[in-house]
Amino acid sequence: MNADTPPSVGIVGLGNIGHYHADRLVELGATLGGGLDIQPDARSRFGDKYGVDTYEEKEAMFEAVDAVIITTPNRFHEEYAVAALDAGLHVLLEKPLAHSLESAERIAAAAKDADGVCMVGFNNRFGNPVRVLKNYQAEGRFGDVHHVEANYVRRRGIPGRGSWFTSEDVAGGGSVIDIGVHAIDLSLYFLDYPEVEEVSAITRSDFGNRDDYAYVEMWGDDVGPEGFDVDDSASAFIRCADGRTISLEVAWAANRPTNDEFYVLGTDAGALFDRASHDLTFFESGVGGGNHLTDTDVETQANDTHKSEQKLFLDAVRTGEHPGLNTVEEGLQVQRVIDAIYRSSEEGNAVSLANVSVEAAGASSDD
Repeated sequence: MNADTPPSVGIVGLGNIGHYHADRLVELGATLGGGLDIQPDARSRFGDKYGVDTYEEKEAMFEAVDAVIITTPNRFHEEYAVAALDAGLHVLLEKPLAHSLESAERIAAAAKDADGVCMVGFNNRFGNPVRVLKNYQAEGRFGDVHHVEANYVRRRGIPGRGSWFTSEDVAGGGSVIDIGVHAIDLSLYFLDYPEVEEVSAITRSDFGNRDDYAYVEMWGDDVGPEGFDVDDSASAFIRCADGRTISLEVAWAANRPTNDEFYVLGTDAGALFDRASHDLTFFESGVGGGNHLTDTDVETQANDTHKSEQKLFLDAVRTGEHPGLNTVEEGLQVQRVIDAIYRSSEEGNAVSLANVSVEAAGASSDD
């Protein structure tokens, strides 16, 4: 492949998110090089829709493409990501990095030694309001950003009980590892990814294990409470280096309105980013002409965050250079926070992560 040739990209995992990524690859002018899935029906639907070869064995597809986008259930991320990296391919791996910290560490170790670029699918970073906020932050408009209040709360948004999303063995957790991963990443991103020192958290399972409740927005087949063994909400406080902090509320279901608001607080200004509506507001104060407060609503054009993320990945595939965004090291740090949230809740106390660097974690695991 040279810089003028569209890269050939294969999709690993041919469910809904696999089709979602394939549609955007086609729109961006990449060559859809095939699809990989262990399910014959999934392969048949994908092949018929896109007119490409499909594969049951990864080795065959990996020989036919330059890069892969991995959209399998979390438990299988490691198997396909490590094999693809070992084969010299470039990898875009959907969030989270893995279903467990140990598995994530093995992916990070493989990526560190690989020739190919490996990016993690934190697509919310690519929204235009987030880009504007980060640009103003880089210009120093906020002063020292020291706290993020992160909310990713659905009033009723539990996936179909019995799907892989509600299986701890396959997903690795529930609301925290599914949607909380986005809130954790965005919060750390707004703080410029400081070292995390301590996590105190509670996870709950208040709704998914009941049949006497209204599941207004449940999607997928529902086998009932026996198909649900994960968390459906969590509250956490995350203390980072230099006194930076994050307060986190995440829920698949809660008796409150849906809330996707992120408050970014700095010493000179603050901001409110609503992930659902894409609204962005700045909060500032001044003394010129008298003490005063200013609230500024910022209008941005809507954009397809997955498509913007893919464009950056395709550019990296063409050049062979990592863009320095959505790194595996960042994905591993998010995984460490997720792991600490679950451990803190289980142990009933705060969990210290101080003096445990991401690189050390990636290099130390031999499980």
